[in-house]
Amino acid sequence: MADEAKAKGNAAFSSGDFNAAVTHFTEAINLAPTNHVLYSNRSAAYASLNKYSEALADAKKTVEVKPDWGKGYSRLGAAHVGLGQYSDAISAYKRGLEIDPNNEALKSGLADAQAGAARSRAGASPMNPFGDAFSGPEMWAKLTADPSTRAFLQQPDFVKMMQEIQTNPSNLNLYLKDQRVMQALGVLLNVKLRGGPAGAEDEEIPESPPAPKQPEPRKEEKKSESEPMEVSEEETEAKKRKAEAIKEKEAGNAAYKKKDFDTAIQHYTKAMELDDEDISYIMNRAATYLEMGQLEDCIKDCDKAVERGREQRADYKMIAKALTRKGTALVKMAKGSKDFEPAIEMFQKALTEHRNPDTLKKLNDAEKAKKELEQQEYFDPKLADEEREKGNEYFKQQKYPEAIKHYTESLRRNPKDPKAYSNRAACYTKLGAMPEGLKDAEKCIELDPTFAKGYTRKGAVQFFMKEYEKALETYQEGLKHDASNQELLDGVRRCVQQINKASRGDLSPDELKERQVWLS
Repeated sequence: MADEAKAKGNAAFSSGDFNAAVTHFTEAINLAPTNHVLYSNRSAAYASLNKYSEALADAKKTVEVKPDWGKGYSRLGAAHVGLGQYSDAISAYKRGLEIDPNNEALKSGLADAQAGAARSRAGASPMNPFGDAFSGPEMWAKLTADPSTRAFLQQPDFVKMMQEIQTNPSNLNLYLKDQRVMQALGVLLNVKLRGGPAGAEDEEIPESPPAPKQPEPRKEEKKSESEPMEVSEEETEAKKRKAEAIKEKEAGNAAYKKKDFDTAIQHYTKAMELDDEDISYIMNRAATYLEMGQLEDCIKDCDKAVERGREQRADYKMIAKALTRKGTALVKMAKGSKDFEPAIEMFQKALTEHRNPDTLKKLNDAEKAKKELEQQEYFDPKLADEEREKGNEYFKQQKYPEAIKHYTESLRRNPKDPKAYSNRAACYTKLGAMPEGLKDAEKCIELDPTFAKGYTRKGAVQFFMKEYEKALETYQEGLKHDASNQELLDGVRRCVQQINKASRGDLSPDELKERQVWLS
């Protein structure tokens, strides 16, 4: 049941329905309160809802339950960052790296936390005149009421910037170049601020007739834009280099389509030299390296694209794309199950930037491949037989929980052994765990339909559950494969007796009540 709720939570998270994800993960936690992964997942969902206090509580529970799991400290660090607690975030990431030194998510998180701490120190001011302007729900009410900022609230990147400023007003220094933020600041302070060319933002505002003086600055600025004196030599040179970079990129794309990868690399590299602000050139070169099988070079370019993209505040989709491409390269490099872990981390990190179906599929494929390799690496029929024999000894001593432990280990070593499933089904039956016993008996029959023990185990479970007709069918099916098997024949006899007893109405009230309980 917990796994089902967890799966629903994962699906809701992947679709961006974070409230539903919290609900499903909470349900799973109620069913499996010691599962650290569930607290970790709910922490991520809370963080996605900007409920960082709740995310922090779940992250703390994650590391409490599983202190040797690096990802728990990644959740802890992220929650602290969301609350602006950079010192605590840095400590959390460092503790995680002590456990898992090669964890890319922890490394990246530590770098982000350290950068945030530096920005916080640089922008901190005890006399911040803007602190009150961004506090409380009044901020959103003012922005909604003013026609000049109402449209901005439909833009996710603007909302995210304002949330970060509201969490820590010092973050305002990071977004002063954004004209929407300046417009919002003017509304919140009840003053008119100017910054940068006018007109572009005014055209998006669904206002009634503009004030009489508004057209004049637009005319003046349009006029000034046409004057050559406004364009410096540096700006002219920069535009020229950007244009040349675009041409190099187009030439690289053409070469890439022709599978002339060496030529494509040359063009993309030249484009990067001409314009180091556009990370698409680095991304294209990384894609080319990936096609060429130069995976280390691809990974280096992806790392560079992420670093440069964060510096330039590039589109989060581009950051996600770089992380996904790095994950793809890591998958191609993977040789053992452990090698898939950094790739899985990259895909998960990419999904926190942008919920892309392709990335989600790559994540699922990587997790599946990792699980299959783990099973292959763990597969050892000899050790499986030894564990099954240990289980048999405990069964003879009537120590059924200990026997189950060894039968389970035997199945991990050899999941195709019908005998281990049969023996574990017998243990479950002895302990009264009928659903688990029935499941193991059916798996035993699935693996070897001719194995009579599988039918005796299944029939016994059904008999104890008072499902005599079903038990009879099971015993009869087993007799098709072993007509002289005494256990199966005895099972048929007992079922017939009970069925006849019921048909005659000879069941006692207690027997009738017990049978109704099992059948429900």
